[in-house]
Amino acid sequence: MLPDYRIRQRDYLLEIGRALTAQLNLNEVLQLILRFAADILDSQFALIALVEPDGSYQIRQAYAIPQPVLDLLVARMKRAPTARRAMRVLEEELVAIAREFGLGYWQVVSLPLAEADQFLGAIYVFRTRGGSFSANDRLILQAFADQAAIAVKNARLYERLTQEQQRLESILQHSAEGLVIMDAQHRILSFNQAISRLTGIDQAQAKGQTFESVVKLKNKRSGLTLEEAEAGGWPIVGSDKPLVLECDLQRADGQLLSVEVAFVALFNRQGRLLNIIAHIHDLTRFRVAEEMKNTFISAISHELKTPVALIKGYADTLRRQDARWDEQTIRDGLAVISEEADHLAELIDNLLSASRAQAGSFKLTPVELDLDELVTRAVRKWELQHPSHRFIVRLRHDLPLVLADEARINQVINNLLSNAVKYSPAGSTILVDGYTTSNEVVVYVADEGPGIPPDEQARIFDRFYRSPAAVQEGKPGTGLGLYLTRAIVEAHGGRIWVESDGKHGSKFYFSLPQSHARPNSINGSPARPS
Repeated sequence: MLPDYRIRQRDYLLEIGRALTAQLNLNEVLQLILRFAADILDSQFALIALVEPDGSYQIRQAYAIPQPVLDLLVARMKRAPTARRAMRVLEEELVAIAREFGLGYWQVVSLPLAEADQFLGAIYVFRTRGGSFSANDRLILQAFADQAAIAVKNARLYERLTQEQQRLESILQHSAEGLVIMDAQHRILSFNQAISRLTGIDQAQAKGQTFESVVKLKNKRSGLTLEEAEAGGWPIVGSDKPLVLECDLQRADGQLLSVEVAFVALFNRQGRLLNIIAHIHDLTRFRVAEEMKNTFISAISHELKTPVALIKGYADTLRRQDARWDEQTIRDGLAVISEEADHLAELIDNLLSASRAQAGSFKLTPVELDLDELVTRAVRKWELQHPSHRFIVRLRHDLPLVLADEARINQVINNLLSNAVKYSPAGSTILVDGYTTSNEVVVYVADEGPGIPPDEQARIFDRFYRSPAAVQEGKPGTGLGLYLTRAIVEAHGGRIWVESDGKHGSKFYFSLPQSHARPNSINGSPARPS
Protein backbone atom coordinates (compact mmCIF):
# COMPACT_ATOMS: atom_id res chain seq x y z
CA MET A 1 0.00 0.00 0.00
CA LEU A 2 1.32 3.48 -0.98
CA PRO A 3 2.27 5.87 1.83
CA ASP A 4 -0.04 8.85 2.33
CA TYR A 5 2.39 11.37 0.80
CA ARG A 6 2.70 9.21 -2.35
CA ILE A 7 -1.09 9.09 -2.68
CA ARG A 8 -1.19 12.87 -2.30
CA GLN A 9 1.48 13.22 -5.00
CA ARG A 10 -0.44 10.90 -7.33
CA ASP A 11 -3.70 12.76 -6.75
CA TYR A 12 -1.94 16.08 -7.27
CA LEU A 13 -0.49 14.90 -10.58
CA LEU A 14 -3.94 13.72 -11.68
CA GLU A 15 -5.34 17.12 -10.76
CA ILE A 16 -2.58 18.81 -12.73
CA GLY A 17 -3.24 16.55 -15.72
CA ARG A 18 -6.96 17.30 -15.69
CA ALA A 19 -6.34 21.04 -15.39
CA LEU A 20 -3.87 21.07 -18.28
CA THR A 21 -5.96 18.93 -20.63
CA ALA A 22 -9.06 21.03 -19.93
CA GLN A 23 -7.40 24.12 -21.38
CA LEU A 24 -6.44 24.59 -25.07
CA ASN A 25 -5.44 28.25 -25.13
CA LEU A 26 -1.63 28.17 -25.33
CA ASN A 27 -0.97 31.24 -23.15
CA GLU A 28 -3.29 29.96 -20.42
CA VAL A 29 -1.74 26.48 -20.63
CA LEU A 30 1.71 28.01 -20.15
CA GLN A 31 0.52 30.02 -17.14
CA LEU A 32 -0.90 26.86 -15.53
CA ILE A 33 2.33 24.95 -16.18
CA LEU A 34 4.41 27.66 -14.52
CA ARG A 35 2.09 27.93 -11.53
CA PHE A 36 2.16 24.16 -10.96
CA ALA A 37 5.93 24.00 -11.52
CA ALA A 38 6.52 26.72 -8.92
CA ASP A 39 4.21 24.91 -6.52
CA ILE A 40 5.88 21.51 -6.97
CA LEU A 41 9.39 22.93 -6.48
CA ASP A 42 8.41 25.32 -3.71
CA SER A 43 9.39 28.42 -5.71
CA GLN A 44 7.90 31.83 -6.37
CA PHE A 45 9.55 32.45 -9.76
CA ALA A 46 9.54 30.52 -13.03
CA LEU A 47 9.64 30.96 -16.80
CA ILE A 48 9.07 28.80 -19.87
CA ALA A 49 10.86 28.99 -23.24
CA LEU A 50 9.68 27.22 -26.41
CA VAL A 51 11.10 26.31 -29.78
CA GLU A 52 9.04 28.45 -32.19
CA PRO A 53 7.79 27.29 -35.62
CA ASP A 54 10.55 29.39 -37.26
CA GLY A 55 13.20 27.45 -35.28
CA SER A 56 14.06 30.22 -32.81
CA TYR A 57 14.10 29.74 -29.04
CA GLN A 58 12.09 32.34 -27.13
CA ILE A 59 10.74 33.02 -23.66
CA ARG A 60 6.96 32.66 -23.98
CA GLN A 61 5.69 33.09 -20.41
CA ALA A 62 7.05 34.16 -17.00
CA TYR A 63 5.73 33.72 -13.47
CA ALA A 64 6.45 36.58 -11.01
CA ILE A 65 9.87 37.38 -12.54
CA PRO A 66 10.72 41.12 -12.50
CA GLN A 67 10.46 42.75 -15.94
CA PRO A 68 14.07 44.09 -15.98
CA VAL A 69 15.35 40.52 -15.63
CA LEU A 70 13.16 39.36 -18.51
CA ASP A 71 14.16 42.31 -20.72
CA LEU A 72 17.84 41.57 -20.22
CA LEU A 73 17.40 37.85 -20.92
CA VAL A 74 15.35 38.49 -24.08
CA ALA A 75 17.92 41.02 -25.36
CA ARG A 76 20.81 38.59 -24.89
CA MET A 77 18.90 35.66 -26.44
CA LYS A 78 18.05 37.77 -29.52
CA ARG A 79 21.75 38.27 -30.19
CA ALA A 80 22.29 34.49 -30.35
CA PRO A 81 22.79 33.35 -33.97
CA THR A 82 21.02 29.98 -33.50
CA ALA A 83 18.30 28.45 -31.34
CA ARG A 84 20.86 26.12 -29.70
CA ARG A 85 23.01 29.12 -28.75
CA ALA A 86 19.93 30.94 -27.41
CA MET A 87 19.26 27.93 -25.12
CA ARG A 88 22.81 28.09 -23.83
CA VAL A 89 22.54 31.83 -23.22
CA LEU A 90 19.40 31.28 -21.18
CA GLU A 91 20.82 28.40 -19.14
CA GLU A 92 24.23 30.05 -18.57
CA GLU A 93 23.03 33.51 -17.66
CA LEU A 94 19.85 32.92 -15.62
CA VAL A 95 21.60 32.70 -12.27
CA ALA A 96 24.16 35.40 -13.13
CA ILE A 97 21.46 37.89 -14.15
CA ALA A 98 19.37 37.04 -11.07
CA ARG A 99 22.36 37.73 -8.83
CA GLU A 100 23.14 40.89 -10.81
CA PHE A 101 19.73 42.23 -9.85
CA GLY A 102 20.16 41.13 -6.23
CA LEU A 103 17.34 38.60 -6.26
CA GLY A 104 19.32 36.01 -4.26
CA TYR A 105 18.25 32.90 -6.18
CA TRP A 106 20.23 29.88 -5.06
CA GLN A 107 19.34 27.35 -7.75
CA VAL A 108 17.66 27.12 -11.17
CA VAL A 109 15.95 23.82 -12.03
CA SER A 110 15.46 23.11 -15.75
CA LEU A 111 12.67 20.72 -16.83
CA PRO A 112 12.94 19.83 -20.54
CA LEU A 113 9.65 19.46 -22.42
CA ALA A 114 9.72 16.67 -24.99
CA GLU A 115 6.99 14.68 -26.70
CA ALA A 116 7.72 11.65 -28.90
CA ASP A 117 11.44 12.56 -28.95
CA GLN A 118 10.62 16.07 -30.15
CA PHE A 119 12.15 18.83 -28.02
CA LEU A 120 9.51 21.51 -27.43
CA GLY A 121 11.23 23.74 -24.88
CA ALA A 122 11.95 23.87 -21.16
CA ILE A 123 10.61 25.11 -17.83
CA TYR A 124 13.05 27.07 -15.68
CA VAL A 125 12.21 27.30 -11.95
CA PHE A 126 14.18 29.49 -9.52
CA ARG A 127 14.65 28.08 -6.02
CA THR A 128 15.69 30.17 -3.03
CA ARG A 129 16.71 27.19 -0.94
CA GLY A 130 18.56 24.11 -2.07
CA GLY A 131 18.32 20.44 -1.47
CA SER A 132 18.89 17.35 -3.54
CA PHE A 133 16.07 15.53 -5.27
CA SER A 134 15.23 11.95 -4.35
CA ALA A 135 14.51 9.33 -6.99
CA ASN A 136 10.81 9.75 -6.27
CA ASP A 137 11.11 13.54 -6.64
CA ARG A 138 12.72 13.10 -10.03
CA LEU A 139 9.96 10.72 -11.14
CA ILE A 140 7.33 13.26 -10.05
CA LEU A 141 9.11 16.06 -11.92
CA GLN A 142 9.50 13.89 -15.04
CA ALA A 143 5.81 12.93 -14.95
CA PHE A 144 4.87 16.58 -14.60
CA ALA A 145 7.18 17.58 -17.48
CA ASP A 146 5.66 14.86 -19.70
CA GLN A 147 2.14 16.11 -18.93
CA ALA A 148 3.22 19.69 -19.58
CA ALA A 149 4.81 18.71 -22.92
CA ILE A 150 1.59 16.98 -24.05
CA ALA A 151 -0.46 20.02 -22.99
CA VAL A 152 1.85 22.40 -24.90
CA LYS A 153 1.74 20.26 -28.04
CA ASN A 154 -2.06 19.98 -27.91
CA ALA A 155 -2.44 23.74 -27.34
CA ARG A 156 -0.14 24.46 -30.27
CA LEU A 157 -2.06 22.09 -32.52
CA TYR A 158 -5.29 23.77 -31.46
CA GLU A 159 -3.74 27.20 -32.06
CA ARG A 160 -2.61 26.12 -35.54
CA LEU A 161 -6.02 24.63 -36.31
CA THR A 162 -7.74 27.84 -35.16
CA GLN A 163 -5.44 29.93 -37.35
CA GLU A 164 -6.15 27.70 -40.36
CA GLN A 165 -9.89 27.94 -39.73
CA GLN A 166 -9.64 31.72 -39.49
CA ARG A 167 -7.58 31.85 -42.68
CA LEU A 168 -10.05 29.62 -44.51
CA GLU A 169 -13.01 31.64 -43.24
CA SER A 170 -11.30 34.85 -44.37
CA ILE A 171 -10.68 33.37 -47.84
CA LEU A 172 -14.29 32.20 -48.07
CA GLN A 173 -15.73 35.50 -46.86
CA HIS A 174 -13.63 37.71 -49.12
CA SER A 175 -13.75 35.56 -52.23
CA ALA A 176 -15.03 37.41 -55.30
CA GLU A 177 -17.24 34.40 -56.13
CA GLY A 178 -20.32 33.29 -54.23
CA LEU A 179 -19.62 30.34 -51.92
CA VAL A 180 -22.10 28.41 -49.81
CA ILE A 181 -21.25 25.46 -47.53
CA MET A 182 -24.14 23.19 -46.50
CA ASP A 183 -24.58 20.08 -44.42
CA ALA A 184 -26.02 16.85 -45.85
CA GLN A 185 -29.59 18.16 -45.32
CA HIS A 186 -28.76 21.31 -47.36
CA ARG A 187 -28.80 23.56 -44.29
CA ILE A 188 -26.49 26.55 -44.82
CA LEU A 189 -23.40 26.56 -42.60
CA SER A 190 -21.40 29.28 -44.37
CA PHE A 191 -22.71 32.03 -46.64
CA ASN A 192 -20.05 34.43 -47.87
CA GLN A 193 -20.28 38.14 -48.66
CA ALA A 194 -20.27 37.68 -52.44
CA ILE A 195 -23.34 35.40 -52.42
CA SER A 196 -25.02 37.76 -49.95
CA ARG A 197 -24.56 40.58 -52.48
CA LEU A 198 -25.76 38.39 -55.35
CA THR A 199 -28.94 37.24 -53.61
CA GLY A 200 -29.61 40.41 -51.63
CA ILE A 201 -30.02 38.27 -48.49
CA ASP A 202 -28.16 38.98 -45.23
CA GLN A 203 -25.59 36.38 -44.14
CA ALA A 204 -27.05 35.99 -40.65
CA GLN A 205 -30.52 35.51 -42.11
CA ALA A 206 -29.32 32.78 -44.48
CA LYS A 207 -27.44 30.61 -41.98
CA GLY A 208 -29.43 27.63 -40.77
CA GLN A 209 -31.92 27.88 -43.66
CA THR A 210 -32.03 25.33 -46.46
CA PHE A 211 -30.09 26.25 -49.59
CA GLU A 212 -33.16 25.94 -51.82
CA SER A 213 -35.21 28.34 -49.71
CA VAL A 214 -32.52 31.04 -49.78
CA VAL A 215 -30.82 30.70 -53.18
CA LYS A 216 -33.63 30.66 -55.75
CA LEU A 217 -32.24 28.90 -58.82
CA LYS A 218 -33.90 27.73 -62.03
CA ASN A 219 -32.01 25.43 -64.37
CA LYS A 220 -31.89 27.09 -67.81
CA ARG A 221 -31.76 23.78 -69.63
CA SER A 222 -34.64 21.99 -67.89
CA GLY A 223 -36.57 25.05 -66.73
CA LEU A 224 -36.93 23.46 -63.27
CA THR A 225 -36.20 25.00 -59.91
CA LEU A 226 -34.06 22.97 -57.51
CA GLU A 227 -37.12 22.05 -55.44
CA GLU A 228 -38.93 20.79 -58.55
CA ALA A 229 -35.85 18.89 -59.71
CA GLU A 230 -35.44 17.15 -56.37
CA ALA A 231 -39.13 16.28 -56.18
CA GLY A 232 -38.62 14.41 -59.46
CA GLY A 233 -35.82 12.35 -57.97
CA TRP A 234 -32.91 14.41 -59.16
CA PRO A 235 -30.76 15.38 -56.11
CA ILE A 236 -28.47 18.39 -56.12
CA VAL A 237 -25.46 16.11 -55.82
CA GLY A 238 -25.75 12.44 -56.63
CA SER A 239 -22.08 11.50 -56.79
CA ASP A 240 -18.61 12.66 -55.87
CA LYS A 241 -18.25 14.37 -59.27
CA PRO A 242 -19.01 18.12 -59.47
CA LEU A 243 -22.38 19.04 -60.91
CA VAL A 244 -22.27 22.24 -63.02
CA LEU A 245 -25.48 24.03 -63.99
CA GLU A 246 -26.29 27.26 -65.77
CA CYS A 247 -29.18 28.87 -63.94
CA ASP A 248 -31.22 31.99 -63.42
CA LEU A 249 -30.83 33.32 -59.88
CA GLN A 250 -33.76 35.27 -58.50
CA ARG A 251 -32.63 37.98 -56.10
CA ALA A 252 -34.62 39.09 -53.06
CA ASP A 253 -35.80 42.13 -55.06
CA GLY A 254 -37.09 39.92 -57.88
CA GLN A 255 -34.29 40.72 -60.34
CA LEU A 256 -32.93 37.76 -62.35
CA LEU A 257 -29.21 37.14 -62.74
CA SER A 258 -27.52 34.67 -65.04
CA VAL A 259 -25.18 32.43 -63.00
CA GLU A 260 -23.14 29.26 -63.25
CA VAL A 261 -23.39 26.97 -60.22
CA ALA A 262 -20.96 24.16 -59.39
CA PHE A 263 -22.01 21.75 -56.62
CA VAL A 264 -19.29 19.63 -55.01
CA ALA A 265 -20.01 16.88 -52.46
CA LEU A 266 -17.68 15.94 -49.59
CA PHE A 267 -17.90 12.37 -48.25
CA ASN A 268 -16.27 10.65 -45.28
CA ARG A 269 -14.28 7.41 -45.59
CA GLN A 270 -17.43 5.34 -45.23
CA GLY A 271 -19.00 7.16 -48.20
CA ARG A 272 -21.49 9.14 -46.11
CA LEU A 273 -22.29 12.65 -47.39
CA LEU A 274 -20.89 15.28 -45.01
CA ASN A 275 -21.10 18.61 -46.82
CA ILE A 276 -22.12 20.21 -50.10
CA ILE A 277 -20.23 23.22 -51.41
CA ALA A 278 -21.91 25.50 -53.96
CA HIS A 279 -19.69 27.78 -56.02
CA ILE A 280 -21.79 30.47 -57.75
CA HIS A 281 -20.28 32.53 -60.55
CA ASP A 282 -22.12 35.62 -61.80
CA LEU A 283 -22.37 35.49 -65.60
CA THR A 284 -24.28 38.77 -65.95
CA ARG A 285 -21.26 40.83 -66.99
CA PHE A 286 -20.19 38.17 -69.48
CA ARG A 287 -23.69 37.98 -70.94
CA VAL A 288 -23.78 41.78 -71.25
CA ALA A 289 -20.29 41.78 -72.79
CA GLU A 290 -21.29 39.02 -75.19
CA GLU A 291 -24.44 40.91 -76.14
CA MET A 292 -22.41 44.10 -76.64
CA LYS A 293 -19.90 42.19 -78.77
CA ASN A 294 -22.65 40.72 -80.94
CA THR A 295 -24.28 44.13 -81.28
CA PHE A 296 -20.92 45.64 -82.20
CA ILE A 297 -20.18 42.95 -84.79
CA SER A 298 -23.61 43.45 -86.31
CA ALA A 299 -23.24 47.25 -86.29
CA ILE A 300 -19.69 47.34 -87.61
CA SER A 301 -20.58 44.83 -90.33
CA HIS A 302 -23.42 47.08 -91.41
CA GLU A 303 -21.32 50.25 -91.12
CA LEU A 304 -18.50 48.71 -93.16
CA LYS A 305 -20.75 47.14 -95.78
CA THR A 306 -22.51 50.41 -96.62
CA PRO A 307 -19.47 52.41 -97.82
CA VAL A 308 -17.91 49.33 -99.40
CA ALA A 309 -21.13 48.62 -101.33
CA LEU A 310 -21.36 52.24 -102.51
CA ILE A 311 -17.70 52.37 -103.55
CA LYS A 312 -18.03 49.05 -105.35
CA GLY A 313 -21.30 50.07 -107.02
CA TYR A 314 -20.10 53.45 -108.30
CA ALA A 315 -16.72 52.04 -109.39
CA ASP A 316 -18.40 49.20 -111.35
CA THR A 317 -20.87 51.64 -112.91
CA LEU A 318 -18.21 54.14 -114.03
CA ARG A 319 -16.02 51.41 -115.57
CA ARG A 320 -18.75 49.86 -117.69
CA GLN A 321 -17.62 49.47 -121.32
CA ASP A 322 -21.10 49.78 -122.78
CA ALA A 323 -21.80 53.23 -121.33
CA ARG A 324 -20.55 56.72 -122.08
CA TRP A 325 -20.76 58.99 -119.03
CA ASP A 326 -20.70 62.76 -119.22
CA GLU A 327 -18.13 64.68 -117.17
CA GLN A 328 -20.61 65.74 -114.43
CA THR A 329 -21.81 62.16 -113.86
CA ILE A 330 -18.21 60.96 -113.57
CA ARG A 331 -17.40 63.82 -111.17
CA ASP A 332 -20.45 63.04 -108.99
CA GLY A 333 -19.65 59.33 -108.90
CA LEU A 334 -16.03 59.96 -107.94
CA ALA A 335 -17.20 62.36 -105.21
CA VAL A 336 -19.37 59.60 -103.69
CA ILE A 337 -16.45 57.16 -103.88
CA SER A 338 -14.18 59.71 -102.16
CA GLU A 339 -16.74 60.47 -99.43
CA GLU A 340 -17.40 56.80 -98.71
CA ALA A 341 -13.65 56.06 -98.69
CA ASP A 342 -13.27 58.83 -96.09
CA HIS A 343 -16.14 57.28 -94.11
CA LEU A 344 -14.45 53.89 -94.31
CA ALA A 345 -11.14 55.39 -93.18
CA GLU A 346 -12.89 57.07 -90.25
CA LEU A 347 -14.42 53.75 -89.15
CA ILE A 348 -11.04 52.04 -89.31
CA ASP A 349 -9.41 54.93 -87.42
CA ASN A 350 -12.07 54.63 -84.70
CA LEU A 351 -11.33 50.95 -84.31
CA LEU A 352 -7.60 51.62 -84.03
CA SER A 353 -8.23 54.47 -81.58
CA ALA A 354 -10.43 52.19 -79.47
CA SER A 355 -7.61 49.66 -79.33
CA ARG A 356 -5.13 52.38 -78.28
CA ALA A 357 -7.55 53.68 -75.67
CA GLN A 358 -7.94 50.19 -74.23
CA ALA A 359 -4.15 49.87 -74.05
CA GLY A 360 -3.80 53.39 -72.59
CA SER A 361 -1.42 54.48 -75.35
CA PHE A 362 -2.96 57.64 -76.81
CA LYS A 363 -0.37 59.88 -78.47
CA LEU A 364 -1.10 63.55 -77.77
CA THR A 365 0.49 66.65 -79.25
CA PRO A 366 -0.74 69.44 -76.96
CA VAL A 367 -0.81 73.08 -77.99
CA GLU A 368 -2.63 76.10 -76.61
CA LEU A 369 -6.15 76.02 -78.07
CA ASP A 370 -9.00 78.48 -78.25
CA LEU A 371 -12.07 76.28 -77.74
CA ASP A 372 -14.46 78.99 -78.95
CA GLU A 373 -12.74 79.07 -82.35
CA LEU A 374 -12.53 75.26 -82.56
CA VAL A 375 -16.22 74.81 -81.70
CA THR A 376 -17.35 77.54 -84.13
CA ARG A 377 -15.49 75.90 -87.04
CA ALA A 378 -16.97 72.49 -86.25
CA VAL A 379 -20.52 73.83 -85.93
CA ARG A 380 -20.31 75.64 -89.29
CA LYS A 381 -19.45 72.36 -91.00
CA TRP A 382 -22.40 70.59 -89.36
CA GLU A 383 -24.75 73.46 -90.30
CA LEU A 384 -23.87 73.00 -93.96
CA GLN A 385 -24.28 69.22 -93.81
CA HIS A 386 -27.50 69.21 -91.76
CA PRO A 387 -29.61 72.26 -92.60
CA SER A 388 -32.65 70.53 -91.04
CA HIS A 389 -31.25 71.29 -87.57
CA ARG A 390 -30.78 74.68 -85.92
CA PHE A 391 -27.33 75.17 -84.37
CA ILE A 392 -26.61 77.82 -81.73
CA VAL A 393 -23.17 78.61 -80.26
CA ARG A 394 -23.12 80.69 -77.07
CA LEU A 395 -19.52 80.20 -75.99
CA ARG A 396 -17.80 83.36 -74.72
CA HIS A 397 -15.08 84.75 -76.96
CA ASP A 398 -12.76 85.32 -74.00
CA LEU A 399 -12.62 81.73 -72.75
CA PRO A 400 -9.23 80.82 -71.25
CA LEU A 401 -6.92 78.83 -73.50
CA VAL A 402 -6.53 75.09 -72.91
CA LEU A 403 -3.47 72.93 -73.50
CA ALA A 404 -4.68 70.07 -75.70
CA ASP A 405 -4.25 68.07 -78.90
CA GLU A 406 -6.24 69.98 -81.54
CA ALA A 407 -7.10 66.96 -83.72
CA ARG A 408 -8.28 64.89 -80.72
CA ILE A 409 -10.40 67.67 -79.20
CA ASN A 410 -11.89 68.35 -82.64
CA GLN A 411 -12.80 64.64 -82.68
CA VAL A 412 -14.52 65.04 -79.30
CA ILE A 413 -16.58 68.03 -80.48
CA ASN A 414 -17.57 66.30 -83.73
CA ASN A 415 -18.54 63.10 -81.90
CA LEU A 416 -20.84 65.04 -79.55
CA LEU A 417 -22.38 67.06 -82.43
CA SER A 418 -22.86 63.84 -84.44
CA ASN A 419 -24.59 62.26 -81.47
CA ALA A 420 -26.90 65.27 -81.08
CA VAL A 421 -27.82 65.26 -84.78
CA LYS A 422 -28.39 61.50 -84.86
CA TYR A 423 -30.79 61.43 -81.91
CA SER A 424 -32.59 64.78 -82.37
CA PRO A 425 -35.69 65.24 -84.57
CA ALA A 426 -35.48 67.42 -87.69
CA GLY A 427 -36.16 71.08 -86.94
CA SER A 428 -34.87 70.83 -83.36
CA THR A 429 -32.18 73.04 -81.85
CA ILE A 430 -28.66 71.93 -80.89
CA LEU A 431 -26.98 74.29 -78.44
CA VAL A 432 -23.25 74.52 -77.70
CA ASP A 433 -22.34 76.51 -74.58
CA GLY A 434 -19.84 76.46 -71.75
CA TYR A 435 -18.35 78.12 -68.72
CA THR A 436 -15.13 78.29 -66.71
CA THR A 437 -14.14 77.21 -63.22
CA SER A 438 -11.02 78.15 -61.29
CA ASN A 439 -8.86 75.74 -63.33
CA GLU A 440 -11.08 74.23 -66.07
CA VAL A 441 -12.98 75.16 -69.19
CA VAL A 442 -16.29 73.28 -69.51
CA VAL A 443 -18.14 72.86 -72.82
CA TYR A 444 -21.50 71.17 -73.29
CA VAL A 445 -23.69 70.14 -76.24
CA ALA A 446 -27.46 70.15 -75.57
CA ASP A 447 -30.03 68.50 -77.82
CA GLU A 448 -33.83 68.13 -77.88
CA GLY A 449 -33.91 64.39 -78.45
CA PRO A 450 -35.75 61.76 -76.38
CA GLY A 451 -33.15 61.87 -73.60
CA ILE A 452 -31.21 59.05 -71.95
CA PRO A 453 -32.86 56.91 -69.23
CA PRO A 454 -31.07 57.20 -65.86
CA ASP A 455 -30.19 53.47 -65.78
CA GLU A 456 -28.30 53.81 -69.10
CA GLN A 457 -26.35 56.97 -68.30
CA ALA A 458 -23.57 55.13 -66.48
CA ARG A 459 -23.04 52.78 -69.45
CA ILE A 460 -23.23 55.02 -72.52
CA PHE A 461 -19.48 55.73 -72.38
CA ASP A 462 -18.65 51.99 -72.33
CA ARG A 463 -16.94 50.42 -75.29
CA PHE A 464 -19.38 48.99 -77.89
CA TYR A 465 -22.41 49.98 -75.81
CA ARG A 466 -25.50 50.99 -77.77
CA SER A 467 -28.83 51.77 -76.17
CA PRO A 468 -31.61 49.23 -76.81
CA ALA A 469 -33.76 52.02 -78.31
CA ALA A 470 -31.05 52.94 -80.83
CA VAL A 471 -30.62 49.31 -81.85
CA GLN A 472 -34.36 48.81 -82.15
CA GLU A 473 -34.80 51.94 -84.28
CA GLY A 474 -31.91 50.92 -86.55
CA LYS A 475 -29.79 53.97 -85.78
CA PRO A 476 -26.33 53.69 -87.37
CA GLY A 477 -23.32 53.46 -85.10
CA THR A 478 -20.68 51.15 -83.63
CA GLY A 479 -20.83 52.07 -79.95
CA LEU A 480 -17.33 53.57 -80.11
CA GLY A 481 -17.99 57.32 -80.44
CA LEU A 482 -18.71 58.16 -76.80
CA TYR A 483 -16.15 55.63 -75.58
CA LEU A 484 -13.43 57.35 -77.61
CA THR A 485 -14.71 60.77 -76.54
CA ARG A 486 -14.33 59.83 -72.88
CA ALA A 487 -10.90 58.28 -73.48
CA ILE A 488 -9.62 61.42 -75.24
CA VAL A 489 -10.97 63.80 -72.59
CA GLU A 490 -9.58 61.72 -69.71
CA ALA A 491 -6.21 61.41 -71.47
CA HIS A 492 -6.07 65.23 -71.30
CA GLY A 493 -6.78 65.16 -67.57
CA GLY A 494 -10.38 66.29 -68.08
CA ARG A 495 -13.83 64.95 -67.21
CA ILE A 496 -16.93 63.98 -69.21
CA TRP A 497 -20.51 63.38 -68.08
CA VAL A 498 -24.13 63.56 -69.19
CA GLU A 499 -27.27 65.10 -67.73
CA SER A 500 -30.75 63.99 -68.81
CA ASP A 501 -34.13 63.34 -67.24
CA GLY A 502 -34.70 60.56 -69.79
CA LYS A 503 -37.51 62.45 -71.54
CA HIS A 504 -36.53 65.97 -72.65
CA GLY A 505 -33.15 65.94 -74.36
CA SER A 506 -29.60 65.49 -73.09
CA LYS A 507 -26.59 67.62 -72.20
CA PHE A 508 -23.13 66.19 -72.74
CA TYR A 509 -20.39 68.01 -70.82
CA PHE A 510 -16.63 67.79 -71.07
CA SER A 511 -13.96 69.76 -69.25
CA LEU A 512 -10.31 70.47 -70.00
CA PRO A 513 -7.66 71.98 -67.74
CA GLN A 514 -6.76 75.59 -68.47
CA SER A 515 -3.38 76.00 -70.12
CA HIS A 516 -1.66 76.87 -66.82
CA ALA A 517 -2.70 73.43 -65.45
CA ARG A 518 -0.74 70.94 -67.55
CA PRO A 519 -2.39 67.49 -67.98
CA ASN A 520 -0.48 64.33 -67.01
CA SER A 521 -0.70 62.96 -70.56
CA ILE A 522 1.54 65.67 -72.05
CA ASN A 523 4.68 63.86 -71.01
CA GLY A 524 3.65 60.67 -72.75
CA SER A 525 1.49 58.56 -70.35
CA PRO A 526 -2.20 59.35 -70.83
CA ALA A 527 -4.75 58.22 -68.27
CA ARG A 528 -6.23 54.84 -69.02
CA PRO A 529 -10.00 54.98 -69.43
CA SER A 530 -11.87 53.01 -66.79
